[in-house]
Amino acid sequence: MTDRHGPLMFHQSGGCCDGSSPMCYPDGDFLTGDADIHLGDLPVPGLERPVPFWMSVAQYEYWKHTYLTVDVVPGRGSGFSVEAPEGVRFMIRSRLMTDDEARHFGLV
Repeated sequence: MTDRHGPLMFHQSGGCCDGSSPMCYPDGDFLTGDADIHLGDLPVPGLERPVPFWMSVAQYEYWKHTYLTVDVVPGRGSGFSVEAPEGVRFMIRSRLMTDDEARHFGLV
């Protein structure tokens, strides 16, 4: 996808229909601001630079105690995300953080 779209970014959707779908855009096509938080950068084998991952601050309040994994599976992606025509879709897998992980990230 980076060959076709250039550097990419993720933003965790907070919409009604794709509330658990990470949306993938060409980096900078989704404008972030004070209402968003940069959770980190995803290292992807074969890419020169990691892929930034963003989420709205409001959505983060619900998810901050979870460990998130971005996965790609067969299926149809969202119409706004770059993988939509590729026969795959991105999804979030999550689990609650352990007490040690939550302490490490300053959440308790």
